[in-house]
Amino acid sequence: MAHHRGDQIAVLDFGSQYTQLIARRIRELKVYCQILPCHTPLATIADLRPRGLVLSGGPSSVYADDAPLCESGVLSLGIPVLGICYGMQWMAHQAGGRVEASSDREYGFARLHVDEEGDLFAGITDGAQEGITVWMSHGDRVAKLPAGYRAIAHTSNSPIAAMKHSGLPLYGLQFHPEVAHTPKGKEILRNFVFRICGCRPTWQIASFIGAAVAEIRGAVGDSRVICALSGGVDSTVTGVLVKRAIGNQLTCIFVDNGLLRKGEAEEVVATLGERFELDLRVVDASERFLTKLRGVVDPEEKRRIIGREFIAVFEEEARKIGRVSYLAQGTLYPDVIESISLRGPSATIKSHHNVGALPERMGLKLIEPLRELFKDEVRLVGEALGLPEELVWRHPFPGPGLAVRIVGEVTPERLAVVREADAVLNAELRAANLYREAWQSFAVLLPVKTVGVMGDRRTFENVVALRVVTSVDAMTADWMDLPAELLGRISNRIINEVKGVNRVVYDISSKPPSTIEWE
Repeated sequence: MAHHRGDQIAVLDFGSQYTQLIARRIRELKVYCQILPCHTPLATIADLRPRGLVLSGGPSSVYADDAPLCESGVLSLGIPVLGICYGMQWMAHQAGGRVEASSDREYGFARLHVDEEGDLFAGITDGAQEGITVWMSHGDRVAKLPAGYRAIAHTSNSPIAAMKHSGLPLYGLQFHPEVAHTPKGKEILRNFVFRICGCRPTWQIASFIGAAVAEIRGAVGDSRVICALSGGVDSTVTGVLVKRAIGNQLTCIFVDNGLLRKGEAEEVVATLGERFELDLRVVDASERFLTKLRGVVDPEEKRRIIGREFIAVFEEEARKIGRVSYLAQGTLYPDVIESISLRGPSATIKSHHNVGALPERMGLKLIEPLRELFKDEVRLVGEALGLPEELVWRHPFPGPGLAVRIVGEVTPERLAVVREADAVLNAELRAANLYREAWQSFAVLLPVKTVGVMGDRRTFENVVALRVVTSVDAMTADWMDLPAELLGRISNRIINEVKGVNRVVYDISSKPPSTIEWE
């Protein structure tokens, strides 16, 4: 999709957990940014004609035998370079400076004193003497500057917390400007992108939609395309975008596996079938899935059965449509990046897409219009395409659906319990205006029965656990501290309205060490 990107910045990835954040911060400035493995050949980088390069952080030491390296020529491409943490150490090491282990690992907040504002730190300190707060995370530091460089900032621990080349636009930062813990970090990146690299802010969602539509149209010609709709935001946006490009050459297949949230199938049909006039085939396969799941307790086995069955149903429907050449799916940028390893060029996409094995089996070519976008950008595209808010902001939902929210065997009765409890929880969160603050919120049915009292009689009923978490990208998550009276109201409603539940508990574990889902 080269034609609509305008000016762009490339990030060379040395394995930092924050690499994706760098790209997101730069895109928030309306400048296109993409991530490449650090060993990307010089010619490939030059072909992209980036206005600047960022070298990411990483967990290695530059002087270790297996340290990830990039081609030294990146510093002489004639474009500005910003090295962050490991990226800065690599620049120093490579130019003849000395990098050594810090006497004490510097991790967490530090005060940065800017010694020379120049372009990179322009307007950052507002003349204040006490320095600015930055986030450090490193075990090594630059102990001796390479020839031609000078220090432009320090902390009490790092005399060289930032460096600059005297004649070339080459900069290094020992701290992480991309994380929220560095409050002025976005300003520093802004200075690099606009002042130093001279980029223009032209990466906009509207221009993305126009270009994606043109590209899909060009690729597909008059072929037929199928798209698997799950009701989630990624596949929904994919369907609507492809429909805009090729109209009735697209058929969407929605498999109701009986494991969906309450009202979900109806909502998808009403919105996409009726309002957006997608050619939508709804397959009610709930009997088929539940029969296959009978007696199965192991979570991995549940996932395998559901994945296999989904592919079988989808394939049957696709064959009924006939003469299909393309499969559209909602692969996002993090899926693409995670599948490219640092150590060597292995660009295999993880098989976690619901329709994993289909393209090879059916000889279909893939269309992945969202593969350059992060989740938040996909939501903006959805809004721009006119999708209703409740679809655009719906929480992520696992492929195996409610099956992994029932610990133990999946039966129609247990599904009814977890589906109703889930509906109560989410209705109350929406009423309290907290639904959008949460990343995910759901009920889990436990394989435990406990004693209770209802009316005058003892009961021996089910326990439901509620899980509500906040997160940015699901890599880490915190439990959401909901007001006690809201938790009380949700618990009362579930116990009174959902047949078979007499106890509700709230999950207060974070990820790590716990995962978001229970199975």
